[in-house]
Amino acid sequence: MYSNTLVTTEDLAAHLDDPRWIVFDCRFTLTDPYAGRQAYLKNHIPGAIYVHLDEDLSAPISETTGRHPLPATETFAEKLCQWGVGVNKQVVVYDDSFGAMAVRMWWMLRWLGHPGVALLDGGYPKWLRHKLPVSPDLPEVHRGNCACLPEPTQIVDAGQVLHAALTGEQLIIDARPERRFTGEFEPLDPVAGHIPGSINWSFEENLDIDGTFLPPEALRENFQALLKGRPAWQVIHSCGSGVTACHNLLAMEIAGLPGSRLYPGSWSEWIRDPSRPVATGD
Repeated sequence: MYSNTLVTTEDLAAHLDDPRWIVFDCRFTLTDPYAGRQAYLKNHIPGAIYVHLDEDLSAPISETTGRHPLPATETFAEKLCQWGVGVNKQVVVYDDSFGAMAVRMWWMLRWLGHPGVALLDGGYPKWLRHKLPVSPDLPEVHRGNCACLPEPTQIVDAGQVLHAALTGEQLIIDARPERRFTGEFEPLDPVAGHIPGSINWSFEENLDIDGTFLPPEALRENFQALLKGRPAWQVIHSCGSGVTACHNLLAMEIAGLPGSRLYPGSWSEWIRDPSRPVATGD
């Protein structure tokens, strides 16, 4: 029985020696792209394979893309095969930032049709708090045979987002912190603000005080208040570059509200075309 939303530290600890489970360390810092790999080399969950947001989970940036464009499905599927992700594997992803980075890989495996991928709830900090084992040893990696059945309906492009912004037919939820959404503060992108018509729900609102996700009932209540009767399939998730937006998408899945979609390019792609409208303030 696969888990496809969350796994607990206890569950993962019990399966560290299970060949059907495979673990990925997705630690990454947007302002220091080398920090995550350096931290991994010092210590990580035993057997975990390191995955780099820029190098492994993104394509090269072009003049029209955002900061983390999606790689070609064939390119990412080949990496999964090299890492040993077979169709029968339970994949677990983690980071040290409340899932903000690891959710990208969680979503990408779902996008490619992998049946069992889950985020480690509480991540590496909770693993350390519970004094569970860590290791600096690099794992042996054996090639697997993974399926690649991409789900194109899980993605929307800038044209569809523009239509949603102009008509209100889809609800755009922006996962960035409030000050970035309003345009008061923008540390990463050359233009501040948000997509007109979008609403702000910072991904951190999905978390309890200990860094784990809120219970499904609480998440459901929060998102139903945002949706105001809309079905989940009418929701588009956005953020700065299509990474933390996946946190809100996962939260909706946990809440029993599946079917929302991702705008992978997000704000950093949106502003590449000066003809696209920009809003500031609330």
